[in-house]
Amino acid sequence: MKRYILTYFMAFFVASLAFSQVDRSKFPEPGPAPEIKISDAETFTLDNGLKVFLVKNDKLPRVAFTLILDRDPLFEGDKAGLTGFVGQMMTSGTTSRTKDQLDEEIDFIGASLGASSTSISASALKKHQTKILDLMTDVLYNPVFPEEELEKLRKQTLTGLAQSKDNPNAISGRMAAAMVYGKDHPYGEVETEATVKNVTVQDVKDYYNTFFKPNIAYLAIVGDMDKKEAEKVVKEYFSAWKPGDVPKFEYELPVRPAKNEVGLSDRSTAAVQTVIDIVQPVELSIGDGEYISSRLLNQIFGGGSSSRLFMNLREDKGYTYGAYSSIGADRLVGEISANAAVRTEVTDSAVVEFIHEFNKIVDGGVTQEELDKAKAYLTGSFGRSLESPTTIANFALNIERYDLPADYYKTYLQKLNGTTVAEVNATAKKLIDPNKLYITAVGNADEIKDKLAQFGEVTMYDNMGFQAKELTADADATAETVLAKYLDAIGGKENARAVKTASMSIDADVMGTPLSIEMVYDFNGGKYAQKTLVSGNVMQTSSILEESGSVSAQGQSMDLTPDQFNEAKVNSYLFPEAWLEDLGFKATLEGLKDVDGTPGYKVVMESPAGAKLINYYDAETGLKIKNENPLTGDTFYKDYQEKGGVMLPMTWTIKSSMIPVPLEGKVSNVEINPALTEDDFK
Repeated sequence: MKRYILTYFMAFFVASLAFSQVDRSKFPEPGPAPEIKISDAETFTLDNGLKVFLVKNDKLPRVAFTLILDRDPLFEGDKAGLTGFVGQMMTSGTTSRTKDQLDEEIDFIGASLGASSTSISASALKKHQTKILDLMTDVLYNPVFPEEELEKLRKQTLTGLAQSKDNPNAISGRMAAAMVYGKDHPYGEVETEATVKNVTVQDVKDYYNTFFKPNIAYLAIVGDMDKKEAEKVVKEYFSAWKPGDVPKFEYELPVRPAKNEVGLSDRSTAAVQTVIDIVQPVELSIGDGEYISSRLLNQIFGGGSSSRLFMNLREDKGYTYGAYSSIGADRLVGEISANAAVRTEVTDSAVVEFIHEFNKIVDGGVTQEELDKAKAYLTGSFGRSLESPTTIANFALNIERYDLPADYYKTYLQKLNGTTVAEVNATAKKLIDPNKLYITAVGNADEIKDKLAQFGEVTMYDNMGFQAKELTADADATAETVLAKYLDAIGGKENARAVKTASMSIDADVMGTPLSIEMVYDFNGGKYAQKTLVSGNVMQTSSILEESGSVSAQGQSMDLTPDQFNEAKVNSYLFPEAWLEDLGFKATLEGLKDVDGTPGYKVVMESPAGAKLINYYDAETGLKIKNENPLTGDTFYKDYQEKGGVMLPMTWTIKSSMIPVPLEGKVSNVEINPALTEDDFK
């Protein structure tokens, strides 16, 4: 027993000694790239041209079918948004099933079925294979494209589009695409309210009849099936699909600017951050000589939380929560992008650091240590991806679509781990030009425009990615003249001041739920009250009395602080412009701005205590078109009508970070100078 203990002790001592001599400050030498054993997808082609790829996987009793159309990118022009409707329209009913019937049959067997403008996919348990194929091919062959479904989808699309106009990331994406590709390119065009409204059912049918052809399609099958069964099944369900000529399209390759250019979209309301995206087009496709080295390059540059961009802009400078990059490969044209959301006051400093990192990786290259880390990460990521049989099917499709060597993915890790520092550095020099960048920023233009001019000529863009109209303010315009024009436009200052009391109701619909806002005003008594009702139930009340204010929501009441009270008091006036002198407010004109396509004068009204009222007035009509509130969001006004001797907006649209979609309300009731009691303000 003693001998056993002594032997154990000596073994432990030797092992501990060896471990203590390991230099843990250095990464261990990488071993040889593991050999990846990837099963070949079995393939065959139908007489109609449909290419089929089968990946047998009998670990689970399931089957999945994915049909992909390999068409050229499509420029939709004045029908932009069309392809977004196609898939959902195809699954909205067939000649033999309504949408509800289709959904019920899919749910009954626990299956899934979906479509897009370039694909149809379905999956189910093996025992329901016949049923899911019947449903899938019914959608493929017999869609009816119901008009009512298009209108429903159109409404949803327009709602999402309106919401995206206030999303800085969406604005940034549209602006960057416009600068890199141009509006006459499939990757640069955007859908607008006008183009979405242009799409008809016939347009959807024409697209379907033009592009859904088997001779440009691939069918990937993953699941419990052998080739013999696959051939039988595919012939039974897909051989009736008729081939046809499909148009092909060519587009000019986007070019890089002669020197760095800057695009800026103004999002001053509640903008405490600037969304920065630095982009550049690149000729890069899967299978190109630089493709694998570009994956390593991007991982080092901005691919994760240990990348150069992240370590510089977040860990070192503290400008952002995260800075990242991507290098996209595409058969038509790819793109290099580096992006981050940074604090407004460090916008220019962040751009300096981005450009510094671009120059550093091109001129100085990468280190062996960085390359080893990137290889380790991407090797693990590649290995994890192989756990999904769908990955194997995608590999087979890529080999066919990109004309790759048959062993491209089997030898992927050998190629990845065999990439040298010199090859990655050569790729950086070939793909990146730090002197020909498109630099985009979405943020407070008043604070960052002049700072951005050091990086190149600044071009203003609107929130839809179009170059903003050049606005020229009247040389004689002042805050006083703008406010006077507004008061004249609504009926005159005297009529506005003659409104001593008022009550108003606004009705809206929030994702199918009715919402009402009831407001009462007493300007002589300095009182205001607002009540918000959801489905007829009071959810929130607020009141402003002569010297105090409070807010009550769902039984919880809160008194306003003096600053909150001062801010709320001026915002509680129906026509505060007519009472500025009485309130002691000073008005300042802050230029002519683009308000969703309408030139509007921005006027800031401020009290001695610091309370602010920020309004925008139509440069042509003088009418108020927007109220800006950094805390609660923006309110837009339109559809003015005469009520009690004054003009009032009948449509109020509220946009706020506190609500998921813009809230459009219609004024349902207005009373000018009604008799009010104390109960109206409780």
